[in-house]
Amino acid sequence: MIIIGCSHGKHLAGKVAKRLKAKYSELQVKKFPDGETKIRFLADVKGKDVILVQSFYGDMNWDVNDCVVEAIFAAETARDLGAKKVFLAAPYFPYLRQDKRFKPGESISLKIMAGLVDGHFDKVFVVDPHLHREAQLSHIFKIHSHKITSNPWIADYIRKNIKNPLIVGPDWESYKWAQRVAEQIGCEYVILEKVRYSGRKVKVTLNKKIDLDNKPVVFVDDMISTGNTILEASKNIRKLVAKKFYCVAVHGLFVEGALEKLRKANIEAVTTNTIPNKVAKIDVSGIVADALKI
Repeated sequence: MIIIGCSHGKHLAGKVAKRLKAKYSELQVKKFPDGETKIRFLADVKGKDVILVQSFYGDMNWDVNDCVVEAIFAAETARDLGAKKVFLAAPYFPYLRQDKRFKPGESISLKIMAGLVDGHFDKVFVVDPHLHREAQLSHIFKIHSHKITSNPWIADYIRKNIKNPLIVGPDWESYKWAQRVAEQIGCEYVILEKVRYSGRKVKVTLNKKIDLDNKPVVFVDDMISTGNTILEASKNIRKLVAKKFYCVAVHGLFVEGALEKLRKANIEAVTTNTIPNKVAKIDVSGIVADALKI
């Protein structure tokens, strides 16, 4: 086995390799002036099980689609160089929200992305995939797939750092994380109702009466993108005189200045390190390494 850190996976790949006591190498990735991607393996992969670690998020120099192309090029190059099998470990996996054709003529990106992974990898591992209507990865991928959950680590962080919290799921989609985290901690929780008008505009309302009793409110979700859902939810609950606000999530995308917006609203954010960011305090390298042992 050899662990390969892709451009957006090397922040975790080295730690995973160390935990597995496996050989580690980084993928050399460059862009030509016209934007084309060039990749190169710096270690011999012939006859080995190759695990590519790639988190599919964008930054100033490399967008989500660049990450996809890089991973596919790397998988096919590994096979061409004689790799025994090629696995994908994706701390953050993209294109899952568009899981049906909402308007005529739209692409179903989930199916397309799953087809790409099926065609180029032997197995895929995903940390807390952003699933909606599909409950299992096995409904999406034809190859063997493994869903990794960070819920126990998030629950442990909250238990150690926030006393007597009220766990709040900011929308129906978050119940899978909020409810399970609350149950592991042994504290109260509530799930709010959300109406989405666009990718940036949402309305969040309480669906039942909450007695905060001056408790700290902890929003728990799988991802924070623009932060608008959390901000809208906090407006409703502030009226009930909450003590303090936190949001703890798996994937911290923080696009369009989301982290700064949350800070200005006095909401303390914490995420795992599936995506590197300033508040990534929960390390998932251990759970990724454990999954790869299977």
